Amino acid sequence: MKAPAGSGRLAYIDWMRGLAILIMIQAHALDSWTLVADRTTLAYGLSAILAGYAAPMFLFLAGVSVALGASARQRRTGDMAAAAASVRRRGWEIFGLAFLFRFQAYLLNPRAMLQGLFKVDILNIMGPAIVAAAALWQAGRGYWRRLAVFAGAALATALLTPAVRATHLIDGLPDLLEWYMRPGAGMSNFTVFPWAGFVFAGGFVGVLVDGRPANEPRFHGWLLAASLAFTAAAYAGSYLPSIHANSHWWTTAPSFFLFRVGIIAAILPLVYFYERRPRLLGARIDWSPMAVFGRSSLFVYWVHTEIAYGFVTAPLHKALPFWTAVAAFAAFTVFMFGLTLAKNRAVRWWKEKRTARTTSVGN
Repeated sequence: MKAPAGSGRLAYIDWMRGLAILIMIQAHALDSWTLVADRTTLAYGLSAILAGYAAPMFLFLAGVSVALGASARQRRTGDMAAAAASVRRRGWEIFGLAFLFRFQAYLLNPRAMLQGLFKVDILNIMGPAIVAAAALWQAGRGYWRRLAVFAGAALATALLTPAVRATHLIDGLPDLLEWYMRPGAGMSNFTVFPWAGFVFAGGFVGVLVDGRPANEPRFHGWLLAASLAFTAAAYAGSYLPSIHANSHWWTTAPSFFLFRVGIIAAILPLVYFYERRPRLLGARIDWSPMAVFGRSSLFVYWVHTEIAYGFVTAPLHKALPFWTAVAAFAAFTVFMFGLTLAKNRAVRWWKEKRTARTTSVGN
């Protein structure tokens, strides 16, 4: 199912991005507001496991968008280099926004330190990974070669992660660079290894989706089956002897990376079939709250993170029992959705006003 006419977007991908946003709001709200004493409960532990899929899902979908966006532009213009360049520009824009986001956080937090401007967060990894994925897409120059280069890059990133974390070869790097390679105390929530690999894995699936056959439901059925089989194989592989001397399931294990890739890849066809349900029931629904969230994902990420951890909600920080924090998360989500609708309305008003002004000048 496609997005509303003229948008050129796939609605189920927007829906899945909206799901990632919902999980991310849950992750940040519960992490910021839940009492320390309640963080040992089973319910909080399960919520933390779910929260761990928000960032990989975002990065994966960024990779899907690289493949779909670059291919669509190439079909429109016939220029592969220009298509790849447009995607690279978007990657550098996101990298720049990462520092703007940290600068805003610095200004709004009176206790913030200047060093925090260089903290490595998801946008710091997403931007350069998109640039690299655009280069891989261009280097592939065809369906099968693109699948091979994206799969190879994702697998290499995962396999190198334990070695990069353990090597002394990067000990002499400036801290600003080392934080991108392995976690630094309080300065690196994300690193190139393995997080960039989710973008490359998404690029692989994006190439598959872009080259999908006419029978789209059958394609997504096979993608679901293959993803679940891949997930099972990755989990089984975790019981095999590791080739790395120091690899941990929850952080650096390649099998854990592949396990999460399989789960996220399986969510994509599940969302596709969920999005098709109105049509199967003879109804037509062109508006989805989750897709609205997905199309404004950067805006929601930017605003909700500052609210969840910033001075606005300071009285709630580590102050709520778990289930009270869950209720606060639900209310916060409704607030963010309302704010997104208001932002969309303001953007439409501005575009209409600008169009009217241009038309008036032209006449």
